[in-house]
Amino acid sequence: MVKNIQGLSWRLWVPSLTSAQAIGHAVRALGARRIALVSPSSQDVRGRARQYFESRYGVEVVAMEGFGATHSYAIRTMSADHPTAALPRIDRPAIKALVVPGRNFPTMRFIAAWEQQCQKPVVTINQAALWAMMGVMQMSTPLPGLGWLLEHLPGV
Repeated sequence: MVKNIQGLSWRLWVPSLTSAQAIGHAVRALGARRIALVSPSSQDVRGRARQYFESRYGVEVVAMEGFGATHSYAIRTMSADHPTAALPRIDRPAIKALVVPGRNFPTMRFIAAWEQQCQKPVVTINQAALWAMMGVMQMSTPLPGLGWLLEHLPGV
């Protein structure tokens, strides 16, 4: 962006990242080539997410399950019971990380239990965004209890 203030020109560059990009980078940092998606969103949105992650990040989405939400207000009211039940159903040995995207889906306090349940990393949208911000800010203090990604900070 070019700013012109009192005849002075300068550029302002601010690092930015979408939440989907944060998930893609997190999955790569974990070295996971095969993932599963458990999303609160509709089948159409899950299909676009699959295409995005496969084309942009070179991962294979091996399995998907969702709960059919069509807007963020519906997602906010969903219970963590949905992914708690869905994750073991779609988990397979070939899957190296489980991804739970969904803006406005309160998941942070459940990540550690989901990882213990499935014995593999779980990446959520808010967790991945926090991990990405920590990388930009060069913060390397682990955050225990918020999943493998924030406890081990790969790539940070």
